[in-house]
Amino acid sequence: MKRMGIVLGAALALGACQPQRAEPEERMETREAEPNLLSKYTTVRLTTDTSALTDAQRQMIPLLIEACRQMDEVFWQEAFGDREQLLSSIEEDGLRRFAEINYGPWDRLDGNRPFLPEYGPKPEGANFYPRDMSKEEFEAAAAGAAGEALRSLYTLVRRDESEGLQPVAYHEAFRQQHQRAARLLREAAALAEDAGLRRYLELRAQALETDQYQQSDLAWMDMKENTLDVVIGPIETYEDQLFGYKAAHEGYVLVKDREWSGRLARYAALLPGLQRGLPVPDEYKREQPGTDSDLNAYDVIYYAGDCNAGSKTIAINLPNDEQVQLQKGTRRLQLKNAMRAKFDEILVPIAQQLIDPQQLEQVTFDAFFANTMFHEVAHGLGIKETINGRGTVRQALREQASALEEGKADVLGLYMVSRLADSGELGDASLEDNFVTFMASIFRSIRFGASSAHGRANLVRFNFFQEQGAFTRDPQSGHYRVDFEKIRQAADALSEKILRLQGDGDYQGVAGLMERYAVMGPDLEADLERLASAGIPVDVVFEQGVDVLGL
Repeated sequence: MKRMGIVLGAALALGACQPQRAEPEERMETREAEPNLLSKYTTVRLTTDTSALTDAQRQMIPLLIEACRQMDEVFWQEAFGDREQLLSSIEEDGLRRFAEINYGPWDRLDGNRPFLPEYGPKPEGANFYPRDMSKEEFEAAAAGAAGEALRSLYTLVRRDESEGLQPVAYHEAFRQQHQRAARLLREAAALAEDAGLRRYLELRAQALETDQYQQSDLAWMDMKENTLDVVIGPIETYEDQLFGYKAAHEGYVLVKDREWSGRLARYAALLPGLQRGLPVPDEYKREQPGTDSDLNAYDVIYYAGDCNAGSKTIAINLPNDEQVQLQKGTRRLQLKNAMRAKFDEILVPIAQQLIDPQQLEQVTFDAFFANTMFHEVAHGLGIKETINGRGTVRQALREQASALEEGKADVLGLYMVSRLADSGELGDASLEDNFVTFMASIFRSIRFGASSAHGRANLVRFNFFQEQGAFTRDPQSGHYRVDFEKIRQAADALSEKILRLQGDGDYQGVAGLMERYAVMGPDLEADLERLASAGIPVDVVFEQGVDVLGL
């Protein structure tokens, strides 16, 4: 009975950990900055050709979208607290919209700087932990009997009646949203014509009610022929920048592009050979990636929660469960319509400003698509368990794990495309296009800011590549030119460094890498300011939903 009281009390007090307003400050500066804040984003409509879908599939889409909306509600509580309390306190329409985009009063593209002066810095642990909790207090509590539950991906940490730290299971803390989403997934499952999709939806509904996700992850891996897909639940740990323990809620609704997917299927079979060729000693590549991995292209028609906050995801590599990865691999989902929007609206204008005119024509969508795809494939390479008994890489590197993993995927993606070109697997595609497009993409991702794992990863790579001579910068024009031989060498060198850090579970080594390379030099800062002055957006926001789709 006491346990129930603690859990319900904690669940009802979810908003109690959210940041409180600081002393009011003059707000004129924020009002003047408002247009510049919103200009960081450009609006894109998320659509697909629904005429090719069956009647049952068209009926499923609103159910899946509504289930994902429940994840949006939960993510607000994880990222900030009471959504309505915040939004109702903001008088200016533009600032209110900016708060919606950021799921709180902190600018995710500016290192989580508070854009409402009455709020202080964003808590590193977001709203997953008590605001007054220190790392030392958590570590002491986690050394006790409740340690596994406190560190779980699927618990909040709250104070109990004696002010100690108490884990609260997600399915209890967010019972209303989880149960509603589970009901909607079951309704969609009843309409599903594909048996694999039906089984996944039923198991995912069950997982939301129990916080046991592995069986639904395995079922998701077994799906091969489904046209509709949904990624839903607590998945990525980026939002927890205190420890990187807590998974945040998100949702995507997807429609498979069968033509583009057909082009990609053959690459998954090449993973074992690519793993054997990694530029590290054998002990760092002893794991064999699952051979059930697949690659597919999709139109994404709905984003919710974590993936919709600040910079938007354009490709997915899941599941994150290391046991599932070793058993079956992962699925890589390329979000082609969102990718195309970012290429046209952001990457091309960036290249026109910063890339040497003689290499500008080598910035292409096909290369951007391939680089993004191989980034996702590369998440499956390397090592998941440390070689020295420190547990999984994610456990050993804690809050540093996400940024280093994104950096690994980027450089190993470049390693992969280079090796595939050498072996003739890329056909007529130009490897030089991949290199120049990769360079332009570094600037795009650095603009996501220091609070983003992708932003930090790209900043590390920019400085490491510059140190290795992978590119040159003309001081007069500010244009960058890729050295094709040295960029390959730099990618291999950084790949080796990252894979060793992961395999060793070297937390201090990763911290040192970030301290040395995740810094903004004056030339780069000036070049990024040129992009802002040119009015180039940093990322996209969406018009999305049933009305946009015409359903």
